[in-house]
Amino acid sequence: MRLLNAENLNLEDADVTYYPNFFDKTEADKYFKNLFDEIPWQQDDIKVFGKTYNQPRLTAFFGENNQPYSYSNITMLPKPFEGHILEIKNTIEGALNTSFTSCLANLYRNGKDSNGWHADNEKELGENPIIASITLGEERVFHFKHKYDKNLKKKLVLKHGSLLLMQGTTQEYWLHQIPKTSRKISPRINLTFRIIPQKNRVPSNSVLS
Repeated sequence: MRLLNAENLNLEDADVTYYPNFFDKTEADKYFKNLFDEIPWQQDDIKVFGKTYNQPRLTAFFGENNQPYSYSNITMLPKPFEGHILEIKNTIEGALNTSFTSCLANLYRNGKDSNGWHADNEKELGENPIIASITLGEERVFHFKHKYDKNLKKKLVLKHGSLLLMQGTTQEYWLHQIPKTSRKISPRINLTFRIIPQKNRVPSNSVLS
């Protein structure tokens, strides 16, 4: 079963579960190679304190209900799920017994690519959003810190083929990041599956943990 070896991070005010071997190495290798070539990666500009910079990673956005996704003054329109990313979506949905409408894909090309402190709490995701995050390729260190208690912190190495499931009040109380590293490392693909409901439609926020 894909959900064996679950690790509950036991974070206060959060519900986070890590599955280090969601995909075995053969599957993970296949998906990394194919997604690296198949996805139409793009680099957007972000605005920080009034200044515009190249986003320090490449991205793509996929969806099944034409709902856009906005963050950091970027609005992304969805591409259709097809090919290997659709295979991954179907596998996650079967394992977690839920349906995701959207996926933000990130390509970290090297150690200089990163993602700063943030919460996945955009209004499109609704209250207590579910984020199912797949790592393919190079391992990276994932940092958590509590928004209100500076003593609450956590680090986790996200392995090739792993799944990190964040739900409940995690995004309300915690921030997370993928920091830069000076080490010479290979690329990493991160797929973050989400539920962005159509307007006037209420999603079901209940999954396995």
